[in-house]
Formats: sequence, C-alpha cells, structure tokens
Amino acid sequence: MSDTRIRLFQEKDWDEVVALEERAYAASGLSEGREALRSRHRASPDTCFVLERAGGLGGYLLALPYPLFRCPDLSLSEDGAVPEGDRESNLHAHDLVIAERARGRGLARRLMRHLEETGRAADRRTLSLVAVHGSQLVWARLGYRARPEIDLPASYGAEAVYMVKPLEPAVTDRALVSAPGVEVG
Repeated sequence: MSDTRIRLFQEKDWDEVVALEERAYAASGLSEGREALRSRHRASPDTCFVLERAGGLGGYLLALPYPLFRCPDLSLSEDGAVPEGDRESNLHAHDLVIAERARGRGLARRLMRHLEETGRAADRRTLSLVAVHGSQLVWARLGYRARPEIDLPASYGAEAVYMVKPLEPAVTDRALVSAPGVEVG
C-alpha cells in the first residue's frame, strides 16, 4: 500500500470524513453527524487518523481515551470532556470507516495496527470498540473479545456488542525475548 499513508486528521478532511460516515451509517440510523464526530476528535486529536490515498481519503479512524466498559453515546457530543473513570488505561476505537473504493485491501486492519501501536506508546492496557452491523466475528479474529454483559447506550441499537482487546506491552529489546532463561514482565 505504498500509495496510502496514515496521518492525523486535518481541517480539510472533515467534509470527506462526514460523507464517508453518512454513507456507512445513515441507512442503519447510526450516523452521528459532523458536530458529534468533531467532538470525538477534539477529545483526543492525537488518536484520530485518516488514510490518505491518491484521489481522496481511503478511510478514517476516530479513537479516544474512554473508561473501560463504557463508550460514547452516539446521540451526544463529547462536550470536550471524557467521562470520569480509568481513562488512562483504555483507548476506545469509536468509529472506523473505509471508503467503498478502498475496501478489501487490508486497510482497516492497518489502521487498527496503527492504533494498537499508538496505544502501546501511550501505555494503554486495552483497546475497546462497539461492534455494529454484525461485525463481531471480524473483530474476534483480530483479538477482540465480546463482553455482552456491558450495557450500551440505546443509540447503538439492540445488535451492537461491546468488545475489548488487551494490549501487550511493546518489546523494544528483541534480545530479551530470545535470550534463554530471561523473564520478561
């Protein structure tokens, strides 16, 4: 994917991001609208990314620190403050959309790997998300585990499932991993 790069959101991206979000979610009633999306970005601009490709954006990912086992309500803006709780340990992947023309190229997985690296660099212990549109199986293959006991805001609909993935700490010294008799942890 040399023609695609991941970068932070820029002001010029919003029209295209909002259009991608509407195409992905409007029919199911899950579209949040520009102001709610922007509020999620304002809550954590360093964890919100776009896929830049020739001819436009290939997708985007909005993520923000959020207490484990909680998630943003689609019907509300963030108001600049993430709810109280253990915000420092969990990073919530709130919204991931890949443009129709860019699907089937592993770009969602690439964006999520980038988010995992971002989370590890910030010493996050978990990533969370809400699976919609029956996507639980896809997320499970990427290491996320369903937590059906977690109550979600009604704005997600009855079929949505909260999911969590533990983030293993980044190993920066490969010699430690391969050295016999060395315990890491």
